[in-house]
Amino acid sequence: MATIDIEISEVGPRDGLQSIAPVMPTAAKKAWISALAAAGIPEIEVGSFVPANVLPQLADTAELVAHARAIEGLAVAVLVPNLRGAENALAVGPHKMTIPLSVSETHSLKNLRRTHEQVLQEVRAIRAAIDALPAGQRPRLEGSLSTAFGCTLEGVVPRDKVLQMAEKLIAAGCDEVGLSDTTGFANPVQVRDYTRRIWGLLGRDRLNGIHLHNTRGQGLANVMAALEVGLTTIDSSMGGIGGCPFAPGASGNIVTEDLVFLLESQGLRTGVNFERLFAARRILAEALPQVELYGFTPQAGLPRDFVAATPQ
Repeated sequence: MATIDIEISEVGPRDGLQSIAPVMPTAAKKAWISALAAAGIPEIEVGSFVPANVLPQLADTAELVAHARAIEGLAVAVLVPNLRGAENALAVGPHKMTIPLSVSETHSLKNLRRTHEQVLQEVRAIRAAIDALPAGQRPRLEGSLSTAFGCTLEGVVPRDKVLQMAEKLIAAGCDEVGLSDTTGFANPVQVRDYTRRIWGLLGRDRLNGIHLHNTRGQGLANVMAALEVGLTTIDSSMGGIGGCPFAPGASGNIVTEDLVFLLESQGLRTGVNFERLFAARRILAEALPQVELYGFTPQAGLPRDFVAATPQ
C-alpha cells in the first residue's frame, strides 16, 4: 500500500447500493470491490448486516466480507445496526464495524426503530461481544453521529446534542466516533467547529473521519473544511450513488473520483491510481446500466500534463 496523506473510505458497496432499486449481482460486487482495491482505495465499506427483507441489496454482505478480507492490504468495513448484526459480522471478521446513532431521535426511530438509549444499550452489548474475542481478532468499533448537522424530519439538530451523543458513544464502548452529514445539511463552518469541539471533549484520536453528502452542492466545500481542520479520513461513493433511504431528500454521496482529483491536485497523496479508478467505475456502470453515475472528473478527464501526488 502506497504512503497516503488522506484516507478515502469507499462506501459505495454499502451506502451507494442500499439506496437504489436494482440489486447488483454478487459476482459484479466482488469484481467492483477488487477493482477499487487494485486502484489503491485503502478502505471499503462492503455492506451492512441488516435483515435481507429490509435491504435485499445487501443480503450478500457476509460473502463480500470474506472476499474482501482475502485482498492483501485492504481494510474491510461494515455497518451494523444492532447486536445481532454485529454478531453476524464478527463471524466473518471485518476490520471495522460502524453502528449509526442518529442525533435526531426521530430519525433514529425511523432508521433503526430505536431510541438513543436503546442504541447505546446495543453499543454496550457489541463492545462486550468484541472484547470476548482474542485481542488480534477485535475490529474497531465506530459510532457514527448521523444527522449531526441537521435532519429532514426534525430540522435543526442542536450542537450540544451532537457533543453529548459523541461522549455517550465513547462511554458505551466505541473506539471512535465519526461525523455524518446524513441529510446534506452541513456547511464548512459547522464541520470545523464540530470537529474541534469533539476533539476538545474526547481527544483527537476519537474522531478521524467524516461522511458527507452533496445534496445541496456543499460536499467538496465541506471536504476542504475537513482538511483544513485536520481530519484524515473522508467517506465517498463511486459515481456519487447513494444516500439514506430513511431521510427524505438525502440523496448524493460525494463522488469518489472527484474527491481523489481534489486531493491529488493539492499535492495530497491518496494512494489511488486514476486509470484503475476509472476502470472500477466501468465495472459499476456495466453492472447497473440503469443507474445514473455522477462525477465531473470521469466525464472531463484529467487535465493535460496533470501530475498526481500519488505516483501513477
